[in-house]
Amino acid sequence: MHLKSGIHERRILGVDPGTNFLGYALISIRDKKIYIMEMGTLKLNHIEEHHKRLERIFNKITSLIDAYKPQELSVEAPFFGKNVQSMLKLGRAQGASMLAATLKNLVIHEYAPKAIKKSITGNGNASKEQVASMLIQIFGRNLDLKELDMTDALGAAVCHYFQQSSKVPTSNSSSKKSNSWGDFIKNNPNRLK
Repeated sequence: MHLKSGIHERRILGVDPGTNFLGYALISIRDKKIYIMEMGTLKLNHIEEHHKRLERIFNKITSLIDAYKPQELSVEAPFFGKNVQSMLKLGRAQGASMLAATLKNLVIHEYAPKAIKKSITGNGNASKEQVASMLIQIFGRNLDLKELDMTDALGAAVCHYFQQSSKVPTSNSSSKKSNSWGDFIKNNPNRLK
């Protein structure tokens, strides 16, 4: 997307799928700075019929895409767990989100929960609270830590940005190796808002 002033803007929709609570976050990248456009949690636990929850997910993702015009969807992949029913429901929620994105011609990227945590905190076993705390540092603003589904969605979007931007070296990139996100932030202050 090109803004009127000729500045290139990239928008990413992050989704943390769930059939009880679905987190979503939209970020904008302009001049290598990340901005939060919108984030929230779609609460579905009051809807009894599972297919109606999937319909709500599809409609919400579609409306977010129509309103904000992201080019990409970054979605957290369901992880293997002991409860097969929960995993199937998460997969369906992810599928509803991906279908909405596909029908709107977004490029879709899927990341494992550990990959998102590692990208944000440097530790694939970090807690949801640790991910949220690092996102607060990245954006320099308070995020509602009670809504971890939306911060997980924000983490998915930011993870995708970090993954893609690390593949293309820029003139501002530090040549020093980073052992942690703390080092990364110290060595790359221009990447933070």
